[in-house]
Amino acid sequence: MCTLINPGLLSTVQDLGRAGYRAFGMPPAGAMDRYACTMANLLAGNRRDAAVVEMTMRGARLRFSRPAYVAVCGADMRAELNGRKVRNWSAFPVASGDELAFGYAERGCRSYLAFHGGIAVPAIMGSRSTYLRAGLGGFQGRALKAGDVLAVEPAGALPSQPGELPLSLVPEYAADVRLRAMAGPQDDHFSAEGLRTFWNSEYVVTAQNDRMGYRLEGPAIAHGKLAANQGAGIVSDALCPGAIQVPGNGMPIIMGADCQTTGGYAKIATVIGADLAKVAQMKAGDRVRFVPCSDEEAVAALVAERQCYRKASGAGDDID
Repeated sequence: MCTLINPGLLSTVQDLGRAGYRAFGMPPAGAMDRYACTMANLLAGNRRDAAVVEMTMRGARLRFSRPAYVAVCGADMRAELNGRKVRNWSAFPVASGDELAFGYAERGCRSYLAFHGGIAVPAIMGSRSTYLRAGLGGFQGRALKAGDVLAVEPAGALPSQPGELPLSLVPEYAADVRLRAMAGPQDDHFSAEGLRTFWNSEYVVTAQNDRMGYRLEGPAIAHGKLAANQGAGIVSDALCPGAIQVPGNGMPIIMGADCQTTGGYAKIATVIGADLAKVAQMKAGDRVRFVPCSDEEAVAALVAERQCYRKASGAGDDID
């Protein structure tokens, strides 16, 4: 068990998300950065879908009341164990009475803290992830706060040796982000000029960003003839993380893990799944360009991501 002394700016319990309920209006939620979340779990000796703590911009401070084994991955929040710096993308044992503290993210935006065994919270609709807007899942359906006590699922003997993710598997977080995206599903709602603007321009992440989505700022994207009589709106249809909506002002919005299940703005493109981790680590002021991606390239990127998990886990028994 451990107690939150300071929860940081926004810390929630997440796993890989709540699948199969979009038809009922329930977003998947789950970790914004599935790569960092998965690697933290693998380093901690867990299945990749175990519940972790996701920390945003500034991390938490925790005190342990019993021995544990933890892993830290994602944005570098300058973690310290009893005042001594610990390496990011690593796993290590902690003793009863130890304090683990995180600061502000030096690079990236979100960091993940995994516990050997996983955080013990109830599974709701097959997931332990927190969906804040509905007050559902995770730790009492809310962000963590000072005084909260996190319990860990029993998982047998604790590992004793520290571990590190190979540098070849550690991503770099930069202020200049390239996101691979597939055109559509409503790219025909934009003019040829609008499409050229989207694919050839640089956009900046605004302060209006959260788990629901990222508003970008830059050259306006022109809608086309299909939008002439109805503006930027369409008959509401399905949304998913990575979908890029363009409202009437021509500024793109990238959907996040907590995005609504349907939306009424035309979607010019969709960020591929393998690059959603890059979206999760963006922060205000970062610069973004979109790179056209084919079906084959998107599948190859997903295969490459899963190969990274196999390398990290050794045998990859839990990688599907």
